[in-house]
Amino acid sequence: MLAAAVGMVLAAPVALLIAIAIKLDSRGPVMYRQRRAGPLLGTARVDGVPRIRYAEFDMPKFRSMRGDAERATGPVLATEADPRVTRVGRILRRTRLDELPQLWCVLRGDMSLVGPRPERPEILDDLALAIPLFEERMRGVKPGITGLAQVNLGYDGRAPAGSEIARLQPDIVNPFKIEQASGATADGMRLKLLYDLAYGAVLDDFPAYLRTEFAIILRTPAIMLRGKGH
Repeated sequence: MLAAAVGMVLAAPVALLIAIAIKLDSRGPVMYRQRRAGPLLGTARVDGVPRIRYAEFDMPKFRSMRGDAERATGPVLATEADPRVTRVGRILRRTRLDELPQLWCVLRGDMSLVGPRPERPEILDDLALAIPLFEERMRGVKPGITGLAQVNLGYDGRAPAGSEIARLQPDIVNPFKIEQASGATADGMRLKLLYDLAYGAVLDDFPAYLRTEFAIILRTPAIMLRGKGH
């Protein structure tokens, strides 16, 4: 929480410039809030259907899309070349500066600096059905502003060219080589899940946790400056 408070103070001048740029670039609010899912709580029946339950919270972000971005589609996962993104929004997403307001969520206790990225509750049921064990990434773990997946993968979960995970990617995302499943939205989420589960596993080993935590925090600024990662 102390790190979040310090970060908010240091980021205040940048946040002011971002707010001005957003207002000059497109119509709509400077920031918006989305309902996001936190740690896994268990399951419950809703209208007789088992549903996975998460601790939900409101997550603020600087607006990077048009104000009516989901009017026609409803809640959907954003893509790397999403046409709904504004000119300023492309810069904010590439540098991850749209995530700055989430320092408030860390200060409030809903998020950590490091952890799996929180997804939208409306999308999670579909992802859990498409990806075995997807809900386990949030078992006993707070979501984070940055994470192991974010410093190792591209924006939409793609593996960097030439990396070891890129060589294994076809066998991970489509092991049965089903043609109709190739290029599915969930492909990138499958790779992210591997890193999120790996991060959750090191929490049981305090020295390994500290090494992993500091490595992620130290790598994040470089990812932001190069415009890579999630």
